[in-house]
Amino acid sequence: MKILHLDANHSLLIQQLNDLSFINDEDYTSSKQEIEAKIHKYDGFIIRSRFKIDKHFLDKATNLKFIGRVGAGLENIDCEYATSKNIELIAAPEGNRNAVGEHSLAMLLSLFNKLNKADKEVRNGKWLREENRGIELDGKTVGLIGYGNMGKSFAKKLRGFDVNVLCYDIKPTVGNENCKQVSLAELQEKTDVLSLHTPETALTINMVNTQFINNFKKPFWLINTARGTSVNTNNLVEALKSGKILGAGLDVLEYEKSSFENLFTNHKIPDAFQYLIGSENVLLSPHVAGWTVESKEKLAQTIVDKIIAKFC
Repeated sequence: MKILHLDANHSLLIQQLNDLSFINDEDYTSSKQEIEAKIHKYDGFIIRSRFKIDKHFLDKATNLKFIGRVGAGLENIDCEYATSKNIELIAAPEGNRNAVGEHSLAMLLSLFNKLNKADKEVRNGKWLREENRGIELDGKTVGLIGYGNMGKSFAKKLRGFDVNVLCYDIKPTVGNENCKQVSLAELQEKTDVLSLHTPETALTINMVNTQFINNFKKPFWLINTARGTSVNTNNLVEALKSGKILGAGLDVLEYEKSSFENLFTNHKIPDAFQYLIGSENVLLSPHVAGWTVESKEKLAQTIVDKIIAKFC
């Protein structure tokens, strides 16, 4: 089988596929149109988020047997059309779930203890102890929306704390020993901390909006390491200003391009994002929750293992 690699990944991916006698070609610079002109030569290709795989692209891939996405989600692929053409879709959420769980916890603890604010102040010669008095996670209720690989990882990380962990998911019976599955209404009634672990779908785009936020009984903290499109940033800012949302840890933003490599399509910073930049109770990171030294290797290994399981 011939495989085309469209994004650079951990070297073990190509090394191991070579050892299995797959033919591996690399093309990290050609345009999408140039790739379309030659994709018919390949049985499979491996991509991260370089460009969208739409119907036109898939129609050009006349010999395609699989698509490997070195990441957790498949939202940059027209999955329904690919499946209709009997193309195997291979993702690797197992590869970076631990990293996402750790990053979610890190953001939460940093917000609770004002670490980002305190660090900047100390570096500028300010020694403000009372102003940086933190709050403790113990005794809080943490609500998770989405309880797949990422949600389960975060819940596992929370086992060392005296917290109540709840989850809401569209799939039934996904709860486990680390988390009780409840209705959305119960989650919104009890939650002190909300963490999102959902893919980008029609159900999740713009999910966290004013109506959704106001349905929570208590003011709450928001952590989003999933997809930026799930949160309406203008509505988030309104809730931060009113105190309905106490603070936010955002690894993802709705302004991101699909490649996740650049934040904006132009150089104008939206007013809502400008507010987030200046807020002491907001923590931002550049879509790196699943982006660790270890996860780079694990993601590649997961793709290799799934290719072996299906085609060897």
